[in-house]
Amino acid sequence: MKTDDSATLVSSPPLPQAHAGLWWGLLGVAAFSFTVPFTRVAVGGGHMSPLFVGSGRAVIAALLAAAALWLTRQQRPRGTQWARVAVVAGGAVVGFPLLTSYALTTAPASHGAVVIALLPAATAVMAVIRGRERPRTPFWVAAGIGAIAAVVFAAIQGGGLAGLHRSDLLLFAAVIVCAIGYAEGGLLSRELGSWQTISWALVLASPLMIVLTGVSIVEQPPTGSVIEWGAFAYLAVVSMFLGFFAWYRGLAIGPMAQVSQVQLTQPVMSICWAALLLHEHLAWPTILGGIAVIGCALLAVRARNRGNRPASAPGPHQRSTVPGSQPVRVK
Repeated sequence: MKTDDSATLVSSPPLPQAHAGLWWGLLGVAAFSFTVPFTRVAVGGGHMSPLFVGSGRAVIAALLAAAALWLTRQQRPRGTQWARVAVVAGGAVVGFPLLTSYALTTAPASHGAVVIALLPAATAVMAVIRGRERPRTPFWVAAGIGAIAAVVFAAIQGGGLAGLHRSDLLLFAAVIVCAIGYAEGGLLSRELGSWQTISWALVLASPLMIVLTGVSIVEQPPTGSVIEWGAFAYLAVVSMFLGFFAWYRGLAIGPMAQVSQVQLTQPVMSICWAALLLHEHLAWPTILGGIAVIGCALLAVRARNRGNRPASAPGPHQRSTVPGSQPVRVK
């Protein structure tokens, strides 16, 4: 793994590779689609605490990230890039794993997967705010329908808006913090590289996650079956580390608002894995909702952005003026 192996650019405009961002994003989503059912497997038996599953997997991923950064002699982030790495760490490394781990102690995996379908729309909003992307109206219509479908599903499953459970609130909070981390990570990947961004975020968050893991072990020593430990291993190696290689590369290539909508297919895949692995019953409303979500994803992806780069983006031969950015050769 070298710098040239990742999607990198001297500043934050999308990289000019037609459709490549969508394919890389889809690969990352396929890896992430196992996260919800495997988190349910890890915490569902009560042998591992949600705190251990949420923080312990980040510690293992941080060890892999530190080894990768050291072996490839990557340059450290500079200046304000460290603050942006902290934003990525807060959303993708700390917030989302912990919040979903606690939520899935009571919520079925299929239910959690559909609520998390809000993430693409939330990421698109953050991309507009942070990356100054300007999607056209058809994009927002498709993304909005997908988001509304997720909220309606959660309300129906909970017996109405007043019946939303604590797990739903945790899942909604996980969506917000993760969307912030995804949007900032997609921009930062154009400067540091895709796998380098998540690696530095894991390393930066590792002191906190080591402390939390230690606390969780003292409170409840983790035990479990081979299947439960296997699920935990997947969460640590793939969900927290390798999956981000493809996901942040796709966001870096962009346009970020469009690539983020590929993730609308994630709840559908997660529901299928929940049925196959956890034997959760799939009712017709869930199946029809999944078909509707896929349709929203396809419509959103097909909706073109009004220009692929921000108005203030430098030309192909101009030097970046982004504070703290590093000159990186694009291959």
